[in-house]
Amino acid sequence: MRTNNQILVTGAGGFIGGHLVAEFRRQGYKNVRAVDIKPLDEWYQRFNDVENLVLDLNEKPDCEIAAKGAHEIYNLAANMGGMGFIEHNKALCMLSVLINTHMLQAALHNGCQKFFYSSSACVYNADKQTTFEAPSLREEDAYPAQPEDGYGWEKLFSERMCRHFREDFGLYTRVARFHNVYGPWGTWFGGREKAPAAMCRKVIEAKMSGKDEIEIWGSGVQTRSFMYADDCIKGIQLIMDSDILEPINLGSTEAVSINQLVDMVEDIAGIKLKRKYDLSAPKGVNGRNSENTLIKKYLNWEPDTALRAGMEKTYAWIYDQYQARERGEAGVVRESFAVGKV
Repeated sequence: MRTNNQILVTGAGGFIGGHLVAEFRRQGYKNVRAVDIKPLDEWYQRFNDVENLVLDLNEKPDCEIAAKGAHEIYNLAANMGGMGFIEHNKALCMLSVLINTHMLQAALHNGCQKFFYSSSACVYNADKQTTFEAPSLREEDAYPAQPEDGYGWEKLFSERMCRHFREDFGLYTRVARFHNVYGPWGTWFGGREKAPAAMCRKVIEAKMSGKDEIEIWGSGVQTRSFMYADDCIKGIQLIMDSDILEPINLGSTEAVSINQLVDMVEDIAGIKLKRKYDLSAPKGVNGRNSENTLIKKYLNWEPDTALRAGMEKTYAWIYDQYQARERGEAGVVRESFAVGKV
């Protein structure tokens, strides 16, 4: 049975990787290996029936350890974060090319049957994202290439690497371009958080402190779509098992402005705040949305969790984490059972 196959999830101590490991466990997979560079006590989700390894996948020998015996590899490991992080850490983001390159080599060397790579909507041509009307980006819009500087270039290059490992060496590769994934069990403070988590935290901070003001990066009219984590995990598995050879969008088509996102979080919190706009802060492209014609054609499915429903769950989780931190508790890891071995 497939559930007996060795599954490797890299970046498993992070947001999406943690959710993916949790889903494999729920589905009854018996041999899951979770790998991350972070110490075990900093993982967002950690499980005692999973092989949890702390490895630096920038290093080729560690990739060989991670990939040994793996039937399927889900490569989610990367240096990344919200716009504030990727704007100020371009070299660090580009160094993630080492991770995917070494993991592809290790997959080939160890006879891996399937390899999934998590790309990003940041690969898309910036000239196609200049309006605030959230242009729907088709897969073909990645070329001619003009991706997000640093992070986007690394993702686009690694997409090509996956393609050529498939064409030249016969390695089964699948690539999805994530569009702004959000949800519980992820980064919500410290500089790497994305807009949904950041807005939840800022509203909670304003509410708990009694201040009636929130700072917003940019004008607030820039538009995005946001995909709930559960949809992302389902999409990863569907794409991995599909006949889709080229990189494909994995994102919601429910576009909102940042101002509308703040409206939503305020409504969930039952508060109304004054808004201070920092026009000098990193804000990314003016508009971006997922165009889902291809994923619906191939899979007869697309991410469909309503933003309001996902944000209510995300807000509740971040509120609990905030309260735990205020009490001096760790309040992050879902299960604190560590099984670390190399």
